[in-house]
Amino acid sequence: MDLHIPFTQFTLANGLNVIVHEDHALPIVSVNLWYHVGSGNEKPGRTGFAHLFEHIMFEGSAHVPEGDFDNLLEAVGGTNNGSTNPDRTNYWENLPANALELALWLEADRMGWLLETMDQEKLDIQRAVVKNERRQSYENRPYGLAFEQLGFAMFGEDHPYHWPTIGSMEDLSAATLADVTEFFRTYYVPNNASLSIAGAVSARRVRELVEKYFGPIPRGPERPPVEPPPVGLDRERYVLLEDDVRLPRLYMGWHSPPMFSDGDAAMDMAGAVLAEGKSSRLHRRLVYEEQVAQDVAAFQLSQELGSRFIVIVTGRPDVELQDLEAAVRDEVARLAEEGPTEFEMERVVNQIETAFVGGLQRVGGFGGKADQLNRYYFTTGNPGFVRKDLARFHRQTPETVADEVRERLDGAHAVVLSVVPRGRADLGAQGGG
Repeated sequence: MDLHIPFTQFTLANGLNVIVHEDHALPIVSVNLWYHVGSGNEKPGRTGFAHLFEHIMFEGSAHVPEGDFDNLLEAVGGTNNGSTNPDRTNYWENLPANALELALWLEADRMGWLLETMDQEKLDIQRAVVKNERRQSYENRPYGLAFEQLGFAMFGEDHPYHWPTIGSMEDLSAATLADVTEFFRTYYVPNNASLSIAGAVSARRVRELVEKYFGPIPRGPERPPVEPPPVGLDRERYVLLEDDVRLPRLYMGWHSPPMFSDGDAAMDMAGAVLAEGKSSRLHRRLVYEEQVAQDVAAFQLSQELGSRFIVIVTGRPDVELQDLEAAVRDEVARLAEEGPTEFEMERVVNQIETAFVGGLQRVGGFGGKADQLNRYYFTTGNPGFVRKDLARFHRQTPETVADEVRERLDGAHAVVLSVVPRGRADLGAQGGG
């Protein structure tokens, strides 16, 4: 399968990268803006800033009063959203193609003139919103603190992936107006951003409009380099978390290759062999045959500075998690020794190809063509990496997958996190607590 996304690329004098993909199948366009800033660009004691700005960016700028960002887009039938992770922040708008100029004006205004409306009241309001989101999504949600605990255990306190993207309550409370203003001036600048536009547009007209609205924004400072310390586990690390849950759940995490590096695709395929679909090894064994688990998941969490391979198993009531851990380790060892079967390899490649094609059916939104072009540009420097991306999986063999599993999982230490009902520490995996 030969997939590609034709594009035109240019750079403004202020450093803004621009990617244009023309798709005239429908009269719609997606404007997708990525900033190369995430929680991985923060510092210990000053976390949560990138996610905080994801909220602040929707609260008005110099020429767009509070509330008008959404109101103006909705008036023309548009939708928008944004997200933050450790490596980047993105914003997008999907709207009729004849309203492209509106979306570009809105994005340019908050890039260039947001700080003119930034004050203590706005910071306090959005800080409270983010704190409430943390309560709802982390502290008061079953298993909500699991990935935070995994990050704490897998990365040292000085590593950018140690803290969660949402930050801590203490750091959010301590953030000053001067702190967040300096953070914005450092990272939300044209030379630290990439603008991807896909849909029923012409590259010539896009360039005219982008020059008009983004051209006057001055270049900012160069993004401070992120220099993470080496990572690794010198022993198996067990963590126990008692939570308001009814079923015990096992989390296992190993360090794995960074996004798009050697070994990353093999680990993706290993996750699919272990837990993607009802015929996968862990699902068949733990859910169907032994009936000791409610569900299973295994995946490569690919990131720029270093990835994590995660296995999650939710046990049936009163099941001891050390038994589930033993079963996971047994299946990992078997995969490392024997490798996937040819049938498993074909199944996984078919699933990956289907996912690729599905994403290319949409010009916008999370995972649409505009988003993919930015993702490839940020991570590899090549917006057209989709062809090479798919080829990574076609190159894999049972032997390459087995070799990577042997090195990264079977022959390496893991963090083993047990989340158990309160008062049932006895269900935790061996060494938990």
